[in-house]
Amino acid sequence: MSVGLLADRIGRERTLSIASAVFIIGAIIQAASYGTFWWELENNSSADYEILHTDIPTITVGRIILGYGVGVCAGGVPLYISEIAPAKLRGRIIGIEQMILCLGEMIAFWLNYGFTFLSIDSWWRIPLAIQILPAVVLGVGCWTFVPPSPRWLVAQDRLECAHEVLSRLHGSQSADIEIQDIRREHQFERIVTQATWADMFKKPVLRVTLLGMGVQWFQQITGTNSILYYTPTLYEKGGITNANTANLATGGVGVVLFVFAWIPIFFFDKLGRKTWLQIGVVGMMCAMIGITILQWHAEKYPGAAGNYAIIAFPYLFYVFFNISWGVGSWTYATEIFPLSMRAKGNALSTMSLWAGCYIVAQVSPPIGAAIGWGLYIIYAGICCIAFFFVRYAMVETRGRTLEEMSKLFGIEDKLAQRSGVDADMVEAKTGVEYVEHAEHN
Repeated sequence: MSVGLLADRIGRERTLSIASAVFIIGAIIQAASYGTFWWELENNSSADYEILHTDIPTITVGRIILGYGVGVCAGGVPLYISEIAPAKLRGRIIGIEQMILCLGEMIAFWLNYGFTFLSIDSWWRIPLAIQILPAVVLGVGCWTFVPPSPRWLVAQDRLECAHEVLSRLHGSQSADIEIQDIRREHQFERIVTQATWADMFKKPVLRVTLLGMGVQWFQQITGTNSILYYTPTLYEKGGITNANTANLATGGVGVVLFVFAWIPIFFFDKLGRKTWLQIGVVGMMCAMIGITILQWHAEKYPGAAGNYAIIAFPYLFYVFFNISWGVGSWTYATEIFPLSMRAKGNALSTMSLWAGCYIVAQVSPPIGAAIGWGLYIIYAGICCIAFFFVRYAMVETRGRTLEEMSKLFGIEDKLAQRSGVDADMVEAKTGVEYVEHAEHN
């Protein structure tokens, strides 16, 4: 949620730098946890249980601090990308982010897996400490190298800086057109709305808020992290009892995520957002049904060779997830909000995603323990609901500039009508203001 505050006040890229610094603090606390207790452990063996138990709060505090950095980056990076990307390439560039994210997940898993073979008890400190290195690169890079968002610069009335950034990104000819569109939209929104948190839940913006939060909510509640977090348990219930086999099969999920993350880079912008999301959710639903059938089969026929077929279905789920919802929900949630409300809208959407992630992570084990394979029937049903949400509630946005979104969703006309402002007059006035500003400078 703090993305909505920080990104508007200090800029998108500076917000990511602050998040990286917080992340580093959390990673250090995690990697150093229970180091201060070793002296007592070595000299008072009777305190073993107490020491190991009291260390859990240290790791938890580190994870909470680190989680703040993760949360801000999760919302801030797509927000920044959407504001610097050309309309026709916005999905592709967020697809590149998704591919790199999947690469990081794959590297993290195999690093963890490799370090388990070390003969030292504190092997787990090493992968926790390695997190610090990319966080330093991100933090320093965003503070010194990454240019500010041109749309944030316009909101700060730094038009020449915004034009310079747009020229570097898209060329001077495109920059001349874009800067006037952005300036016009900002001027209009400044007149007709205060862009407060309360405005996010009032008409006509309420619809867009619900769509952004809804698409991110369904991205999680359809079960993606239930599979990712609990894949070894899923395989165990599917009849794979060998722990090493289950772990290697789980590592294969990371490989599949990375390989199929390349598809949206080349094809996501060729079809509509709604088309990809519908294709994806149908495939995800079929994968959930397959997991259900094979867990039922393993329950009835333990030890059967056919039980190993369950390995394919988490892979199938992530094939369809990665070509659709993994990119589509982030792209859609960052592009649909008006300029003055985009940071707040993206904060709410990302909060909705993490709320869904938390619920899925917490409820999956007890529900799975209570009803077994019935858990995946529930997820298949949620996928069905998500399909109707995409088909009948969402509005297609492919190829639209960010400044066109207010008109596409009817926000511009309704805000103008409510405020008694003629949007065409604002557009004409903004064009004159920009020319005068450029001549003056």
